[in-house]
Amino acid sequence: MTGRWDFISVHRADFGVQRICRVLGVSRSGYYRWLAGAAARAGRRADDDALVAEIREIHAAHRGTYGVRRVHAELRGFGHTINRKRVERLMRREGIEGRHLRRRKRTTVPDRLTPPAPDLVRRDFTAAGLDEKWCGDITYVQVGGAWLYLACVLDICSRRVLGWSMATHMRTELVVDALTMAVATRGGHVAGVIFHADRGSQYTSAAFAQVSDYFGIRRSTGRVGSSYDNALAESFWQGLKREAVQGVFTTVRQARLEIFQWLTYYNARRRHSSLGHLSPVEFEQQHRAEHKLTLAA
Repeated sequence: MTGRWDFISVHRADFGVQRICRVLGVSRSGYYRWLAGAAARAGRRADDDALVAEIREIHAAHRGTYGVRRVHAELRGFGHTINRKRVERLMRREGIEGRHLRRRKRTTVPDRLTPPAPDLVRRDFTAAGLDEKWCGDITYVQVGGAWLYLACVLDICSRRVLGWSMATHMRTELVVDALTMAVATRGGHVAGVIFHADRGSQYTSAAFAQVSDYFGIRRSTGRVGSSYDNALAESFWQGLKREAVQGVFTTVRQARLEIFQWLTYYNARRRHSSLGHLSPVEFEQQHRAEHKLTLAA
């Protein structure tokens, strides 16, 4: 219908509104209502254009990784009162979208000779407080014709990456180094925390058990071949590969640097819907402040 109104506006001086409306089979009152709303439509278009420019800035600032939900949360964080459907409409119109994930290869190789630790999490990836439950896993990125392996430790309550380690091998020290960094991040006082992982040989090794026992960490393992038993870590890897890995890295140094930058960004700036659209660091700061108020009361 808008095309007809535009046609009338272009040709009304030559043929008159009434005649054109009769030929097109539309009402003059409808045309004049459309004409009266021209200023409002122009204003909405200008608002949309300004919003699209801001969406593009957010999308670029987050390396093209943010989809509708996180762009919407970022806009709200900047003080905009805006409907998510409007953001979705504009992003779809402009062809702006977040990154999607490619298929992964297997990294969990169970040690059939070592009895696993019990499953203390049982797919309940929630926690009332910090350092109640941690989880960890190993993934990989391609560097030329080889692989760089990455181990991480996450706090289940805040989703914060407490420790990580990168190496060109999957030996036990890869996961020990990540766990040791996590303990250091928490100041060394982690006795009683549950650490959940899969049944890969690194996590069921005697060396990993010895380090865990030294820090008072309670080990927990899921079942072999079930990604749901370590769903939080799996989801984290999906985010990393979708957002930080674009093709094959050229050198190990490049891979280490870009992954380190993303991990820093993830902890400090990346918004999580499960955390009320706060970053892990922001969530921990808010959580600690609320805990202090509770104790003071």
